[in-house]
Amino acid sequence: MHEPLLDSVIVGEVLADLRREKGLSQEVLSGLAGIGRTHLSAIERGERKPTLETLFCIAGALNMHMSDIVLAIERRL
Repeated sequence: MHEPLLDSVIVGEVLADLRREKGLSQEVLSGLAGIGRTHLSAIERGERKPTLETLFCIAGALNMHMSDIVLAIERRL
């Protein structure tokens, strides 16, 4: 069985869309999540994949469950 690869661009697009839906800038979200703005920017551009810990921190900063973010990513794969 072939498993789809996790596309870092899709992950970044989903996170950027969720951030914008919440009306947050990268600066504010990265501060709330406790990560660097340049790190968040690289994730949103698909240049880096977030670790589970980073995704958990971003989810908390967005006031969301991490599972909801994963579902949104899966829908776009």
